[in-house]
Amino acid sequence: MRSDAEALTQIIRESGDWQVKTDQKLAALVTLVTETHPQEKILIFSQFADTVRYLTVQLQAMGIAGVAGVTGDTKNPTAISWQFSPESSNKRSEVQREDELRILICTDILSEGHNLQDAAIIVNYDLPWAIIRLIQRAGRIDRIGQKSDKILCYSFLPAEGVEEIIKLRSRLRQRLRENAEVVGTDEVFFEDENHDEVILDLYHEKSGILDDENTEGEVDLLSEAYQIWKNAVEADPSLQEKIENLPDVVYATKPHQPDKWKPEGVLLYMRTEEGNDSLVWVDADGNSVSQSQVEILRAAACTPDTRSLPRRANHHELVKIGGELIAQEEKSLGGQLGRKTGARYRTYHRLESYIKELKDGNLAAELKKVLEQMYKYPLRQGAIDSLNRQLRSGISDPSLAELVLNFHQDNRLCLIPEEGDKPQSAKIICSLGLSGG
Repeated sequence: MRSDAEALTQIIRESGDWQVKTDQKLAALVTLVTETHPQEKILIFSQFADTVRYLTVQLQAMGIAGVAGVTGDTKNPTAISWQFSPESSNKRSEVQREDELRILICTDILSEGHNLQDAAIIVNYDLPWAIIRLIQRAGRIDRIGQKSDKILCYSFLPAEGVEEIIKLRSRLRQRLRENAEVVGTDEVFFEDENHDEVILDLYHEKSGILDDENTEGEVDLLSEAYQIWKNAVEADPSLQEKIENLPDVVYATKPHQPDKWKPEGVLLYMRTEEGNDSLVWVDADGNSVSQSQVEILRAAACTPDTRSLPRRANHHELVKIGGELIAQEEKSLGGQLGRKTGARYRTYHRLESYIKELKDGNLAAELKKVLEQMYKYPLRQGAIDSLNRQLRSGISDPSLAELVLNFHQDNRLCLIPEEGDKPQSAKIICSLGLSGG
């Protein structure tokens, strides 16, 4: 609006030219990267591309070596991420030591889908309104391949005078209180209150409460599962054939050290009627333990010398309960389209919104027919994998529409039963008992 532009122009006139020398926030960052952590790799996040460019220029101008910035306008963000984290990206042979970065400044373009665990320090230069972003950022370094025993996350808060005006801290506190009420805990976020547990809950167990914002849960699960598989078959190539030839419904039991939050029970991996892969963890009484797919995957971790234990007496009963829980959750969270984090749900709603913006009536009509098919029938596994990759990479709406139409035309989008075929049923892939014995 014109009035907004005039107000902003007046602020600029009254404020005068920006004085870098008086930027206390920048000074604190410089102290952090040159004195507190003078040698370690540091990953710095900002919500704003202009801030990323500003920080990059200023740190480089101060003679700090190994600094680069990445925004949505960067031509090849992934290549720069390799320079910052060559070991975890398996690019050591392609990155010369003199080209390696120590400090990477970026927007949330790198908060998803990149392995940056050569670093163990994250800085949130500004706080995102979507709290799950803090969790996603930490997830770039707190993942398989991280060699540090401790992850450090620094967050900059507004100065007291600014806070009085914009109320960011109090608004975020209230938002977390509301989330805490949902997950059944009364801890909060900031340092003047007891905040550690709510962050741990959000990170380990309760990210499902933010389903409207957390659209990367399935992608992160696939990323972690793929890395586990890759590490296993590289260590023992014979596993590839053995595992691929295992029958469905195979089960085992492993030793488990239970605690209040991670009790004994059963982990179940099931493919639902809608074609979604889901994990569930139920305790010995059949109660759901965790909403986090990645946390369940990690609970299943074994080493080559992990011993096998006898099956729990009620193992199969717990598997049945777990399957029912998955079916109930799929219907309640995503309805006919499955889980909100699934490729089918996300693609459907992206394209549903895109159709409303289209001026091309023929394309809109064609997409509507495809969406009707997507609503009725589950996606093929190949389509799920491809859509997840593209959604993670930030595919545009026109490109997403083109991809879906191509799949549809090639009959590679949905699993449509032929006349006389039985409807697809849920399939138990495998289960794993957790026993303290």
